Amino acid sequence: MIDVRNLSVSFGKENALKQVVRDVSFSVIKGQTLGIIGESGCGKSTLLRSLAGLDGHWTGQVKLNGVQVGRTRTRQQLLLTQMIFQDPFGSIHPRHRISRILAEPIRAMKRGTGWDRVVPALEQVGLSADFADRFPHQLSGGQRQRVAIARALMLQPDILLLDEPTSALDVSVQAEVLNLMSDIKDERHLTYVLVSHDLSVIAHMCDRVLVMKDGVFVDDLSRDDLRQGDTHHDYSRLLFEASVL
Repeated sequence: MIDVRNLSVSFGKENALKQVVRDVSFSVIKGQTLGIIGESGCGKSTLLRSLAGLDGHWTGQVKLNGVQVGRTRTRQQLLLTQMIFQDPFGSIHPRHRISRILAEPIRAMKRGTGWDRVVPALEQVGLSADFADRFPHQLSGGQRQRVAIARALMLQPDILLLDEPTSALDVSVQAEVLNLMSDIKDERHLTYVLVSHDLSVIAHMCDRVLVMKDGVFVDDLSRDDLRQGDTHHDYSRLLFEASVL
């Protein structure tokens, strides 16, 4: 479903050029959840934004569902992936009603008005139809993130890119949102790439994990490795030890 070869991301020019992601390659099979973990600033979110088509500063090769995509994408290519962001407070428009927020992707991609799909989308993420008339400030953080998930699903993508989707939420609602995303993945046969610095989230969701440090992958861990705490690199071991403290 995802095949990335020699992807690098750089910002700035000449002497001020900074390479954030350094020549990384990986693949994700259909229906798998790949986790990418590492400390803040290591390049995780930049990599995700490159896959989503939100950042065009990359070089290399990216294939999504067998389709090679470039830095500028067609409307059809953009339909392959959707992204759920870290901050449910900042990722949805504060002055739009939830109905407009959910219908916007349909209208933006010229696939209809989207109004008829608002209520089914809300119900799929566990929210009732009356949420359609509310504003974001009338919702809790967990409810806002459910709206963000519903919005990402409106265009029926094959791939969801999750950028720290629960880190801004209270611990009490994190598990609810993670379980919701797991159920949706199974129902729709989706492929996930989940970026996080939280090992408990990664262990709960992922079939495989890549450990990132300074823009490169230093370890590749299976689900069994996660369960047993087995690592193949000193940095991975430090991450595991810190998560247990």
